[in-house]
Amino acid sequence: MAPEVLKRNYGPEVDVWSARVILYILLCGVPPFWAETEQGVAQAIIRSVIDFKRDPWPRVSDNAKDLVRGMLNPDQKRRLTAHQVLGHPWLQNIKKAPNVNLGETVKARLQQFSVMNKFKKHALRVIAEHLWVEEAADIKDMFEKMDLNKDQMLSFEELKLGLHKFGQQMPDADVQTLMEAADADGNGSLNYGEFVTLFVHLRKIGNDEHLHKAFAYFDRNQSDYIEIDELRESLADDLGQNREEIINAIIRDVDTDKDGKISYDEFATMMKAGTDGRKASRQYSRERFTSLSLKLQKDGSLQMTITR
Repeated sequence: MAPEVLKRNYGPEVDVWSARVILYILLCGVPPFWAETEQGVAQAIIRSVIDFKRDPWPRVSDNAKDLVRGMLNPDQKRRLTAHQVLGHPWLQNIKKAPNVNLGETVKARLQQFSVMNKFKKHALRVIAEHLWVEEAADIKDMFEKMDLNKDQMLSFEELKLGLHKFGQQMPDADVQTLMEAADADGNGSLNYGEFVTLFVHLRKIGNDEHLHKAFAYFDRNQSDYIEIDELRESLADDLGQNREEIINAIIRDVDTDKDGKISYDEFATMMKAGTDGRKASRQYSRERFTSLSLKLQKDGSLQMTITR
């Protein structure tokens, strides 16, 4: 989202910014602004510092980088208009541009970004499996009561009606935000696993006991570190052709002390940080609420606390 969205004063210029973010990702494989927390993402957007030194940007043409700069100007009055973008030399001369092969680099970085989210979601599933029996039974019962047509999936309407049944009336936009945050496969509905993962994320992510159990799942040799071989084995089903490059990149990103392995503290920091760019974007651009927590009461009602 554009900086002016965060400042709550914006117009059609935001579309040029968004198109430019997509162009940036297509050219290099990662988002232009990133951080370990949602607040950090917002601050990076406000600063709008673009890195053209990191690979593969040195191999990208000057015309392409000039277009990127013009579309990503934080001042919407100086940002290129849609008409100016279409008339830019890089687009006008696109057929004459040399064919520089950036495909493998961009593909690897896109896959790395995806696998990082899978790493975190895999850990959330492990936490879900270690819920107390009573907690798991409560969540299963709640899911079954919300699943009105008994197809083992929750639609938007079922989630909305279910939340109402458990004592929470929410605006449709807030329900949609919850739905999108939990819908890992993007099919527009929630299966039981996605529903459980949503509850784990909202209720248990700060619980060190659960995080230790998830860490132990990856730390298979009980060395108190997640090592490269352990990460490779745990994520084997999520890796493609560039598996070694992706694994090494994950280690680099999570391993803050640069000792070549992931400690519990580094793992916990990753789990508690905002690693899903879509979630961060929705949270800031919609500006519906800043935090949300859920608690199942003894009488079966659902207590939801929203900080606006």
